[in-house]
Amino acid sequence: MVSPWKKIILITGGGRGIGAACALVAASQGYTVYISYRTDAAAAAEVIAAIETADGTALAIQADVSDEVAVESLFVQIDKRFGRLDALINNAGILSPQMRVEQMDAARINRVLATNVTGSFLCAREAVRRMSTKHGGLGGSIVKISSRAAVLGSPGEYVDYAASKAALDALTIGLSKEVATEKIRVNGVRPGLIHTTIHASGGESGRVSRLQSSVPMARGGEPMEVAKAALWLISDEASYTTGSFIDVSGGR
Repeated sequence: MVSPWKKIILITGGGRGIGAACALVAASQGYTVYISYRTDAAAAAEVIAAIETADGTALAIQADVSDEVAVESLFVQIDKRFGRLDALINNAGILSPQMRVEQMDAARINRVLATNVTGSFLCAREAVRRMSTKHGGLGGSIVKISSRAAVLGSPGEYVDYAASKAALDALTIGLSKEVATEKIRVNGVRPGLIHTTIHASGGESGRVSRLQSSVPMARGGEPMEVAKAALWLISDEASYTTGSFIDVSGGR
């Protein structure tokens, strides 16, 4: 049984990389952690085991955030098990192999947008329905994991991914204003070059090493550095912060 004083947080894409780091930091801060994952059950299980080893409480569930029915089911399971939701970190995101825009087909573009944009909208929708005082909720906090790509554009590599993250930034700003009087804060974190496995999905696992000379701090970032920024925005320490972004990019 979940202690009534422990806050409940959902982290989408919480099995690897930045999402996993967010889950570990949240658990260390006393949250009951609920993570979703799309395909890698083994990685999600490792995160849950690490949290439980440290005497935390966590649960993982498979859900493709681009699937509306799966998202609805994910939140219903939180309702049944925990009875409420206090925080959401929208982290789930994908990218496709590096290419220029003239090489991209509609299937690729739609696949990226379905997860990164539609999935984030759906999760935000379900969170607001539970958190908003307009719907009988007690309030809460939402953080979107965006990317510096939203500002820089990722030319020659992932313009579709960059466009999806720019859309996520617009969602963050617009939603923050919609729910500001309903005790929900909505903010974003824009990571830069971070050492995660997502770069391998784009076909270049060593991308951070190749580009880190362009970073003023001359290094790539670590997932924990992003996670700590996200958890600060979730926390009461950021109680007067909404519609804002923290760039975790080493100055790039």
